[in-house]
Amino acid sequence: MMAMWIAMSHRGDAVMKEREYSVAEARDKLPSLVHEAERGRPVRITRRGKRAAVLISEAEFRRSHRASGRGLGDAILAWRSRYGGVELSDQEVGGWRARGNARIPDLCERAPRDRPRS
Repeated sequence: MMAMWIAMSHRGDAVMKEREYSVAEARDKLPSLVHEAERGRPVRITRRGKRAAVLISEAEFRRSHRASGRGLGDAILAWRSRYGGVELSDQEVGGWRARGNARIPDLCERAPRDRPRS
């Protein structure tokens, strides 16, 4: 059963209408929901009646990610300044970061237990 409501957030001067779908409905309508998100209308997905996720366009994701202006390091430093407790210098924390080439995981690889046996 689909529900519709007026969003609390605004885009420019227009109030965006968002749609809400259960996980099962979203699975059945995924291509059209992706098109809806691409047109700038966020799609909320619920699980057992509780909001679980929001489908947004790539452009909106990048915009919101840039707007936050925070990476992991910034988030750690903000947490440390708010909660304190651990006495570590910024240099010590910075030294934990791997400086080599990061391995980008292939999400299409099958886990070892899923590989066919020879």
